[in-house]
Amino acid sequence: MSTSHAGVPAMPAASTRVRDLVAAMTLEEKLAQLTSYWLDQGGNVVAPMQGEMATRSGGSDELAERTRHGLGHYTRVYGTRPVEPAQRAAWLWTEQRRLRRETRLGIPAIVHEECLTGLAAWQATTFPTPLAWGASFDPALVREVGAAIGTSMRALGVHQGLAPVLDVIRDPRWGRVDECIGEDPYLVGTVGTAYVQGLQEAGVHATLKHFLGYSASTAGRNHAPVHAGPREIADVFLPPFEMAILDGGVKSVMNAYVDIDGVPMAASTDYLTGVLREQLGFTGVVVADYFAVAFLEVMHAVAADRGEAATLALRAGIDVELPGGDAYLAPLAEKVRSGAIDPGYVDRAVLRVLTQKEELGLLDAAAYADEPPASIDLDPPAHQDLARRLAAESLVLLANDGTLPLAGRAEPVRRLAVIGPNADRVEALQGCYSFANHVLAGFPEVPIGIAIPTVAEALATAFGEAGLPQPELVVAEGCTVEDPDTGGFAQAVAAAASSDLAVVVVGDQAGLFGRGTVGEGNDCESLDLPGVQRELVEAVVATGTPVVMVLLTGRPYAIGWALDAEGPRPAAVVQAFFPGEGGGLAIADILTGAVNPSGRLPVSLPRAAGAQPYSYLRPILGGPSEVTSTDPTPLRPFGFGLSYTGFAYSDLVVDASVAAGDAFTAAVTVANTGAVAGTDVVQLYGHDVVASVVRPVAQLLGYARVPLGAGESRRVTFTVPTTRLAFSDRRMVRVVEPGDVEVWVGAHAAAAELHSPGEESTGGVISNARRARERHLPGDATARATLVVTGDAYPVGTDDARLVGVEIA
Repeated sequence: MSTSHAGVPAMPAASTRVRDLVAAMTLEEKLAQLTSYWLDQGGNVVAPMQGEMATRSGGSDELAERTRHGLGHYTRVYGTRPVEPAQRAAWLWTEQRRLRRETRLGIPAIVHEECLTGLAAWQATTFPTPLAWGASFDPALVREVGAAIGTSMRALGVHQGLAPVLDVIRDPRWGRVDECIGEDPYLVGTVGTAYVQGLQEAGVHATLKHFLGYSASTAGRNHAPVHAGPREIADVFLPPFEMAILDGGVKSVMNAYVDIDGVPMAASTDYLTGVLREQLGFTGVVVADYFAVAFLEVMHAVAADRGEAATLALRAGIDVELPGGDAYLAPLAEKVRSGAIDPGYVDRAVLRVLTQKEELGLLDAAAYADEPPASIDLDPPAHQDLARRLAAESLVLLANDGTLPLAGRAEPVRRLAVIGPNADRVEALQGCYSFANHVLAGFPEVPIGIAIPTVAEALATAFGEAGLPQPELVVAEGCTVEDPDTGGFAQAVAAAASSDLAVVVVGDQAGLFGRGTVGEGNDCESLDLPGVQRELVEAVVATGTPVVMVLLTGRPYAIGWALDAEGPRPAAVVQAFFPGEGGGLAIADILTGAVNPSGRLPVSLPRAAGAQPYSYLRPILGGPSEVTSTDPTPLRPFGFGLSYTGFAYSDLVVDASVAAGDAFTAAVTVANTGAVAGTDVVQLYGHDVVASVVRPVAQLLGYARVPLGAGESRRVTFTVPTTRLAFSDRRMVRVVEPGDVEVWVGAHAAAAELHSPGEESTGGVISNARRARERHLPGDATARATLVVTGDAYPVGTDDARLVGVEIA
């Protein structure tokens, strides 16, 4: 069998030790390094079509046989069922030592786990879901969270985490929205890169998901085809991955399940090799999303059998099959021996895997010579504090008539009704990839294993902690998240009617594949609140008791009735995107006023399901105009969020001109105009006035969290590389074009919105009788300054700066 690598693209550089190992390996030993083994897999479904794919685990004899040639990965040793962490660590150390002792080459396996909301293991901290990371607009804090998660993982012998998700949200009907960071590529890229840096600083390799275009699946349906054009892929979906690779140094990437224009990503050489490696220079390992290789046969029908599927995936650039070896073991071996695929492709993948193992210390003689932890606290006080801080920063105040904060009331709350299906449930605080909702749902007899106060439990102590009189609490469920039964309404209404204030907590239940209202495989056709929750809120509002509506959700819902209705509506609305174990406490802190809300919407709040897909990064004709009777304008725009104080912007100074390829500065004074301290998220926007292709009416260029005391002002200076204005031109070359760019600072994406062209543009020929009505939302903005980009069009390369610098004086 030839071992020539001629004609195999993107062959990796590797150390002499790694190359000598590969040269000494048999085909079976090589393929073993490209596969995984899923320990403990049983009836609990945690992956798409898990049962149909028949990845089974048996006893020690099967394990020994399966690993006799070695093993690339162990799949979810801690995250498939509830196991006592120290006991499982002892098993893992023993098993890794067995691999060193009993296999010819003595190479331990990489252990990978899910870690999207914290290590997905029993008794580990549950942090806020990534949509909450985006709402915080705080990459530095997300980096701390990533480091904390990585510290726990590394202590347990875990090497690779399957996070973060860098899919840019395009349609909130998609069930996996709660796993995403936001709808703006720069926000996704900066926050996601921070998580990568934190996790990898702790010694755990991060994995970017899902390369590429997954969130553009048709109508928000999981795994559905993607019809995005190459410009949208390059300018919207690719930049976060580019940032995490070039600025974050990420070590691993996972493919998306979807096909783009008929070509499955798992079989796309153009993307997995051409774009990822040759264009972006990624040198790490590409792992398959679970069963993605087999799906080339059974879901996409581009392969006749597992062998053909393996050949397509390996040649495209998938190095490791997860979660097992259904295609990359015997079927791929047969294809190699028959000459159907150049064995150089196998060597390419093995070189990458062994280089990763070398970086992790798994090729060293001292690997697993230490002892496993005899005991370990996976939810220490420092992690609990981080979880609560991030939760607090992520909460978005959508509406407030002055009822909040409760500390400001003239009369104290003596009796408080806490109502709703999510008021007193710990699962309601956690996302789809939390251990509780991802795994423990299949083990109802097992306790959650961490302290996670519900909203009701947190409110039972929050008033005293804030120095306020503690009211009498009455708790009523009212209804469940999904069930149409209204039998509990009477009790809820009675509780509200006899109280000074009602806090109604509604929203989602995260879960997998039909077990819940949001999460992987839980897409939706309607963006109304599930079940009869709207009716519950309206029944409580009708009592006349002031109502604070709290949304615990994994996606934004169409709640215009609660925000903008002409008749009675909630006095205040708070949006919480699955805020994790500290979420109940953080919500209570926001309500009492112990914490001033500073979260901002990382995704537009939709008007209706029929207005989707929608993005604030829309061109003129992506919004309301005279040529359509529909209005896709969101209820609340990207970047929106209220505070218990006010903020004003003044003295915007922007460079008059900048050469394409250089950087410009924009400086603004932000003032706290209220009587209490608060944190503003200062947002810098731009608009390319005339370009060679259609451009958005507003684009986030940079942002900064700015804490301000009452009455305090600070000067914020942004240093913006002109690459933030880059786009793919008509040749599909990413360039910065010369011309005028409008630059401004606003409280949200619509704060300085210009009116769409009206009937004057057609001399009255087109005049729509049902034109969208104008709305006036709170939020200050500066006037627009004009920046002139000079010189020739500048082609953007990977060496160019991508990040906006921020100085706060």
